[in-house]
Amino acid sequence: MAALTRSHRQRGRVVEAEHVADGVRRIVLEVDHPEPASPGTHVDVELPIRGGRQVRSYSVVRSEDGGRRLTLSVQLSPASRGGSEAMHALAVGEELTVTGPVQSFPLSVGAGRYVLVAGGIGVTALVAMASALRRRGADYELVLVGRSRRVMAYVDELRAEHGERVRVHVDDEGTPLSVPDLVGEIASAPNADTTELYMCGPIGLMDAIRSSWTEHALPPTSLRFETFGSSGRFDAEDFVVRLPQHDREVTVPRDASILEALTAAGVETLSDCRKGECGLCLAKIVDVDGTVDHRDVFLSEAQKQRSNSLCLCVSRAVADGGDRASLTLHLT
Repeated sequence: MAALTRSHRQRGRVVEAEHVADGVRRIVLEVDHPEPASPGTHVDVELPIRGGRQVRSYSVVRSEDGGRRLTLSVQLSPASRGGSEAMHALAVGEELTVTGPVQSFPLSVGAGRYVLVAGGIGVTALVAMASALRRRGADYELVLVGRSRRVMAYVDELRAEHGERVRVHVDDEGTPLSVPDLVGEIASAPNADTTELYMCGPIGLMDAIRSSWTEHALPPTSLRFETFGSSGRFDAEDFVVRLPQHDREVTVPRDASILEALTAAGVETLSDCRKGECGLCLAKIVDVDGTVDHRDVFLSEAQKQRSNSLCLCVSRAVADGGDRASLTLHLT
């Protein structure tokens, strides 16, 4: 995506920038054309990456002054494709081109109970939701999950605001989250059929919750999610994509997606969310030398195991001991 296409484009000026956890930078933008950002919204940000302009999406943590001030928080990823590095390099006074708030993760009204599960930096998508539920007087719980407390942003702030409604699970403190226990509690409660779970975080965590949710026969429409497409089961590495229908072979570097590599090579593809959610960029896998790292939440676990298709925006391939993995794809 070379330019912003959703919502209106506007100027955003950095008015605050500080670290709120190890590797997590809080950035406050003041925008030219304010509009309130409802819980679950994000903004698309145009950034200078690899000599060009690329778009990244970041959840709106807070919306203040009628939407004039938008708070984002970005984790510096060791496998960054350039977005988190560019955001961490921002200083007060710098200007960016951003969209207005884009809604792709709406908070419903009327559920009997709400459970919000945030894995790591996924908390950014749920801060505003928790605040909205508190103001409504809703029955809700906020579950914060992380490897270490030092890399978990907003924990103290959220505990001060929501008190005992916050549960904190930290791996290196010996209190990891038990997904079966969490979903089992929901399933055994009297209001199970009217409980909605909203989750954002690593793919592994969300896949585990989805699997347990299905095992307990809970309503699939009551499970909502926001994703970070950079989460994968393997470290990113270079691999090759072959397109017989175009007579092309394209190398995908470790800091770019298949979609980005194809676009840079002049191969046109359809896409929208760029987070592995919508399935618009789905491509057929003709052959694979290596292992496919499905990083989407569009395909079911059974479909991922069959590995007949993948989402170009987030999926990757890793070598099984050879020099480089390769994928032969057919674009639909």
